[in-house]
Amino acid sequence: MRQATRAQWIKCAIAIILYLAFLIWVRSWWGLIVVPFIFDIYITKKVPWSFWKKSKNPTVRGIMSWVDAIVFALVAVYFVNIYIFQNYQIPSSSLEKSLLVGDFLYVSKMSYGPRVPNTPLSMPLAQHTLPIFNTKSYIEWPQWKYKRVPGFGKVKLNDIVVFNFPAGDTVATNFQQTEDFYSLAYRVGKGIYSKPINMDSLNREQQRSIYDLYYAGGRKQILANPRVYGDVITRPVDRRENYVKRCVGLPGDTLQIVNGQVMIDGKAIENPENLQFNYFVQTTGPLITDEMFRELGISNDDKWLLDDSNYEGTLLSIGLDGRNEQGTLNPVYHLPLTKKMYDTLSGNKKLISKIIMEPEDEMFAGQMYPLNLYTKWNRNNYGPIWIPAKGATITLTEDNLPIYERCIVAYEGNKLEVKPDGIYINGEKTNQYTFKMDYYWMMGDNRHNSADSRYWGFVPEDHVVGKPIVVWLSLDKDRGWFDGKIRWNRIFKWVD
Repeated sequence: MRQATRAQWIKCAIAIILYLAFLIWVRSWWGLIVVPFIFDIYITKKVPWSFWKKSKNPTVRGIMSWVDAIVFALVAVYFVNIYIFQNYQIPSSSLEKSLLVGDFLYVSKMSYGPRVPNTPLSMPLAQHTLPIFNTKSYIEWPQWKYKRVPGFGKVKLNDIVVFNFPAGDTVATNFQQTEDFYSLAYRVGKGIYSKPINMDSLNREQQRSIYDLYYAGGRKQILANPRVYGDVITRPVDRRENYVKRCVGLPGDTLQIVNGQVMIDGKAIENPENLQFNYFVQTTGPLITDEMFRELGISNDDKWLLDDSNYEGTLLSIGLDGRNEQGTLNPVYHLPLTKKMYDTLSGNKKLISKIIMEPEDEMFAGQMYPLNLYTKWNRNNYGPIWIPAKGATITLTEDNLPIYERCIVAYEGNKLEVKPDGIYINGEKTNQYTFKMDYYWMMGDNRHNSADSRYWGFVPEDHVVGKPIVVWLSLDKDRGWFDGKIRWNRIFKWVD
């Protein structure tokens, strides 16, 4: 062994102690195989880690110095992204006005404890697809089981949480940005049958058969038409799309939405200050100016001026019948409004004639979770629904099986069969199930513009990524660089 200096021994000891502390934290002893390499780097130097530094060719030294720096940076970013924090950009308006489209966030992995990755061999900064190359950013093997290392706390009520999209396990690539595979399959399957079916006249078993028929028909249609729907692929948990919503229901809670108000165990929870709903706003004749939209804080993507020739019947049916001298309907906008924005518009009697909340028609609202259960629930009146908690046991019935079926099969890896004589889980007949994980109910503050738990159900604990801590940059895509594009008042703003 070569003679090492005292400084090298001290550096080696510090590096090994820090690395062993990391292994204790993540509870992974496989990492001990790295210790001899750390020892070699500082003490024995048997492996020529920096062979290129001795090269007489300056080109080799120059190229390898860049390679060395890039590899170090990628490894550092990889570990920081997994265990410390991750950058995230708000892509949609589901949390307006709490978080805005164009906000860039630091998401703390430490808040709830970082997950050990399911797919450890992956490219940093790419969620599931490598840009330009349009290929997977991860290698399928090995895939590790879910494990979360200790963090600072647990998800609390009203926390804003980043998580992997639960219904993103199966993806039709041409629709991955607009609709999850299961909703797509039900919609396509339902469209195959031209005659509407009166679900009120059917019992639960018959209703289930109809929904199974819809899904099977839609799935078959999607798989048979890759040109239309794209390839159908599956993704592991940590490679599913990142979503950000507010937690409004914790494990073991019974949640209900009554006239837009979320209730937990029968009591109303505190609403976010900037809670929004969609409204139809009819003017007295003039158009609403861009300046007023800016003052209200309504983006170009969120304002929609309806063409009365296409929507006249719908507008008249909800009471928007104001007409001008030519006999056509006065302008009608479709807008998301907070209470403050609603009061501002309704108080302007010279400009605004009527404001009516968007109806709960399926044309506007879509179909609620669970997709294979007839409930008559809608966005503003939903439930009651019990949120599963780890270790809790429920009795399965025809009414609640569709609600918890996905938890049992997709999230907790069981085989479930419904036979004429009862329910079978992993080949055994039973009417009970004990949950292995905690689950959460997530919703957007922009209640009518949010694809959330009302549409795809529970968020399992193994899908939780982290907690947004601070907005480090905010860009308004409706404005130019010299016209207020940078929202300076939001930079380094703490996330509420």
